[in-house]
Amino acid sequence: VLTNKRQKTVASPKQAGAQGQVEVKFKEVTLYLVERKMGSSRRNFLTSLARSKGFRVEDVLSDDVTHVVAEDNQAEVLWAWLKGHGLRDVSRVAVLDISWFTDSMREGRPVRVETRHCIQVREPVVRVNCSPPTAVANVSQYACQRRTTTENHNKIFTDVMEELAESSEFNESKGPCLAFRQAASVLKSLPSAVHCLEAIQGLPCLGENTKAVMEEILTFGRSFKVEEIRCDERYQALKLFTSVFGVGPKTAEKWYRRGLRSLQEILTEPNIQLNRMQRAGFLYYSDISKAVSKAEAKALGCIIEETVHWIAPDATLALTGGFRRGKEYGHDVDFLLTMPEMGKEEGLLLHVIDRLKDQGILLYCEYQGSTFDVSKLPSCRFEDMDCFQKCFLILRLEQGQVEGERGLQMDPGDSRGWRAVRVDLVAPPVDCYAFALLGWTGSRQFGRDLRTFAQKERQMLLDNHALYDKTKKLCLLATTEEDIFAHLGLEYVEPWQRNA
Repeated sequence: VLTNKRQKTVASPKQAGAQGQVEVKFKEVTLYLVERKMGSSRRNFLTSLARSKGFRVEDVLSDDVTHVVAEDNQAEVLWAWLKGHGLRDVSRVAVLDISWFTDSMREGRPVRVETRHCIQVREPVVRVNCSPPTAVANVSQYACQRRTTTENHNKIFTDVMEELAESSEFNESKGPCLAFRQAASVLKSLPSAVHCLEAIQGLPCLGENTKAVMEEILTFGRSFKVEEIRCDERYQALKLFTSVFGVGPKTAEKWYRRGLRSLQEILTEPNIQLNRMQRAGFLYYSDISKAVSKAEAKALGCIIEETVHWIAPDATLALTGGFRRGKEYGHDVDFLLTMPEMGKEEGLLLHVIDRLKDQGILLYCEYQGSTFDVSKLPSCRFEDMDCFQKCFLILRLEQGQVEGERGLQMDPGDSRGWRAVRVDLVAPPVDCYAFALLGWTGSRQFGRDLRTFAQKERQMLLDNHALYDKTKKLCLLATTEEDIFAHLGLEYVEPWQRNA
């Protein structure tokens, strides 16, 4: 009997809380622990600990609470939150830092409240630069009517928005995904940093969810929602799996549902059959998961240009993607090439592939022939991949081919003197070249908004193949990107201003 009594006395906090049989010793004190910034797991543990020591702890904030305990919460935000919960008299509640709770647990009783324990409201912080960074009237809802350089003054917000968009994409939540991407696009275009919510009033594409996330970042310097997402096992697994060349969200989800959590588990799972692209993705994962620098892209440009012009001296070649927009780093390097005469581009990529093989630098190649059919234009449905002939390559880039002090992006101690880099080549016919160049330059949101603007504001259909005027019922000719903007009645936006 004595043994059983002793076991009850030393029961763990978790056990005590679960039993609900511990006597309340301090009936004059009723605690409430604020979960925000403390986290649910820690809050549950501290609740059980306090109850095991005889404290009454409420799970819901009510007028019975005498002591509110918070951890790392800003005073202004915490008091505003308390006042918003409809308590009869907030002033009678002791709002205390976690240090009071820790001292009380150590003493085994409620210690006297001292000034150092109290969370007091300070004088209001005077916010600076709270006027809109630019006139609201000048900020269009369409990225194609905004100028967005690589200089992002609101990275603290846009990085979070893009992670939330990625998480929504993994969950196949198209609405939230698009909303967060649009919000990030608008914030990237602003000429200065946002310091308060008043500065974004009236700006387009910033909904209530976006503003709530921004308010949290302005208040605490971080987003708790994103921190929660980063710790989510499914999100971590899908992000890891989709970082492999050739692995999309559906395949990643399939692997996750099979209980796989690491790349090594995938490679050792006997029932998984990888395709050619995925096998190459795993084989060169260490290299192609690293960023590609502008110097490396330039070196690859020289290699591709020399190869193409060795085959067809009159071919046109253009670097596209993020590097054309002025970015310093990318995940791969994209090139567009065509011939001045219609039909001459057919078979060009196959000759380029053979030439790269002869040079001994072709590590992997996936060629897709053209399925372009002019009779099927216009297309009312945009596809992520156009119908032009293209090839997805992995090339060997040597250290000596890259100019600059840093040279190749290599791991410390890697003495190979070369790395594998992802390269995409696309070869449209010359009459589609301007549309393909516009589409392959990006950014993703800029292209999306350009197509939406064409359809909603101009009754036109735009994709990488053509621009179709629905009122005139014909495809409009364009030899340059400027022609396309002119057809749409838009001011031309330079490639380096399309980083929406």
